[in-house]
Amino acid sequence: MKKLIVCLSLVSCPLSAQFNSETVQRGMNEGTLVGLGTSSVKDTYLSPFTYTGWGARIFNERMTLLRNMRFSRQQIISVDISSTKNPAENVNDFGAFVDYTLAYHYRVPTGANFRFLPGAFAHLMGGFIYNTRNGNNPLSAKIDIDAGFSIIMFHTFRMNKYPIILRYQGEIPFAGVFFSPPYKSSYYEIFNEGNTSHIIALNSFHNKMALRNYVSLDIPVHNATLRFGYLNGFYYSNKNFLETRIFSNTFMIGWVKNFVLL
Repeated sequence: MKKLIVCLSLVSCPLSAQFNSETVQRGMNEGTLVGLGTSSVKDTYLSPFTYTGWGARIFNERMTLLRNMRFSRQQIISVDISSTKNPAENVNDFGAFVDYTLAYHYRVPTGANFRFLPGAFAHLMGGFIYNTRNGNNPLSAKIDIDAGFSIIMFHTFRMNKYPIILRYQGEIPFAGVFFSPPYKSSYYEIFNEGNTSHIIALNSFHNKMALRNYVSLDIPVHNATLRFGYLNGFYYSNKNFLETRIFSNTFMIGWVKNFVLL
């Protein structure tokens, strides 16, 4: 009975316990955030112009310390929608994307208040951009599978005896595959007439560049932990004479839960 009480009490520990306390040897941290921000989209399959507007995001992250105590596993699911307009503000682009990222990071031995975790990730993204003016080709589909490098840095400090955790995470893909329709080819020609030549492309830095910068601040409030986040994303691809650029800035807020794995 005493062990059960101890385990239940550990569930409500602040986030710093996962990284700084020797009592909690292995646990899982889960954060769910929602946010709003700006979005900039250029897809030459739909239009030669850059569309700007707003974007909204739902962001869920789980980080688990593995049994060997040297590595952690991170899973991120992100749903992103946007509404943008052309420079004349008479045509809209609507975008919707779902991302899944699985990453493993090595816990470099450092001081109690600082953690440095280099690692690698695999990423899957699917979605579309829809243009309200185009008749024959109103939609541009996006499918990406890639792998790359990731780093995470945590810094813990105290404010009025409360532990505050500041984190930075950066990701950059190295290689993968993505879908790109041929220049001036419609989806009817691709899927109904079998014009599938060169629609799947190998990608690396020569034809695709993507960056994701994520900053978060965790503040304990009573028995809960609030998380404030900022996510900066950049995506660029150039294949089959078609260019895509997506740039977003999102400010998010949410909550954090901690679990002890028994």
